[in-house]
Amino acid sequence: MGRMFGTDGVRGIANTELTNELAYNLGRAGAYVLTKETSHAPTILVGMDTRISGDMLESSLVAGICSVGATALVAGVVPTPAVAYLIKKYNADAGVVISASHNPVEYNGIKFFNKDGFKLKDEIEDEIEDIIKNSLDKLPYPTGEDVGMKKVAETAIDDYVDFLISTADKTLEGINLVIDCANGASYQAAPLAYFGLKANVTVIHNEPDGKNINKNCGSTHIEDLKKKVVETKADIGLAFDGDADRCLAVDENGELIDGDKILSICGINLKEKGLLKNNAIVGTVMSNLGFDEMGRNNDINIVRTKVGDRYVLEEMLDKGYVIGGEQSGHVIFLEHNTTGDGILTGIQLLCVLKESGKKASELAKLMNVYPQVLVNAKVNNDKKQKYLENEDVKNEIERISKKFDNEGRVLIRPSGTEPLIRVMIEGKDIASITEEAEKLAKLIEEKLK
Repeated sequence: MGRMFGTDGVRGIANTELTNELAYNLGRAGAYVLTKETSHAPTILVGMDTRISGDMLESSLVAGICSVGATALVAGVVPTPAVAYLIKKYNADAGVVISASHNPVEYNGIKFFNKDGFKLKDEIEDEIEDIIKNSLDKLPYPTGEDVGMKKVAETAIDDYVDFLISTADKTLEGINLVIDCANGASYQAAPLAYFGLKANVTVIHNEPDGKNINKNCGSTHIEDLKKKVVETKADIGLAFDGDADRCLAVDENGELIDGDKILSICGINLKEKGLLKNNAIVGTVMSNLGFDEMGRNNDINIVRTKVGDRYVLEEMLDKGYVIGGEQSGHVIFLEHNTTGDGILTGIQLLCVLKESGKKASELAKLMNVYPQVLVNAKVNNDKKQKYLENEDVKNEIERISKKFDNEGRVLIRPSGTEPLIRVMIEGKDIASITEEAEKLAKLIEEKLK
């Protein structure tokens, strides 16, 4: 069995891979590990997205939390970053979110946050996993008055929206905005926040039914958003993913403004205000080569980490950086929240848009994008970390790397949450890099079935 925790918690097909038993055990072990140092009856905040399996898994998770004597403070459907923020506001001892983020409805996941609102370090996750695999029976089973209980955080959405509004240094009055809520966790909070900041808001995909989360909508499918922005003559559009920790934007012409460009726009603005600590923006190995070029042109240091917003955050905390994120739209404004926050990211971007007086398309030109092709190879999940052990795959990667050595790059990355290997090639000739990426992905699928 491989490591239970991936790059963003425990994730799998709900009710087969992520079972009720596993959710219960994660509740028990997670609550114990995260609160064992407390001298009081601990409280753990629980949130979830809109997918149909959420209620089922919440019941099991809460039961596990209560079984070790902790109180489960249930917030219901809220964005992942709402939990990260509210842990501190409510003086909770930890938090947990039931969500599979951008994944299809059949998936779900469970991810923990510590008392300071940060995702867990690998060693803490390993401790939780070790208990589940080897020593669950050694955890306490309190009885009588010491059994934990479930409470409801009735003002969670309102408290989170108040926080979001407080991060803006101006109203958004006069901005015509379209937001795509992905039929997910942002469907209440996002409209409330942007209406509260006086933007003129058109909302799409904000009618979740448990089955339509991320379905042809949100940050992974922005076609509807592009059309709506052009159709309504909006100034800009924003798309969130299922748990609203990501944000991608669309300019007034319907063109994508990805995470790299959002980081560039907001990072340059922070530099101009003297607020870009250590004169650096943190990206990942997936960040476009144009991101580095933007840094050179604006005398900003670009720092790269492994893929995953948790690794971006670790680098930010270690070096004192204030902004970082991923091309996919995970953007962390550490002065405001401890994790990627899609609605917050949108607010900060719109504040720059209003302050600049420019069109979104003009701001987007602050960074040039090199052609980049990403192809997913479906593989056996147990083999995805061992792709370099296959000589044919290894040799083909070396050949392509040499071919694009002077004008691009090749990046191969096993997915942290799915049975996929992601093949990314960057270069000047889109036709050539597309052909090579598709050919390599096909070879990987054949060799790692």
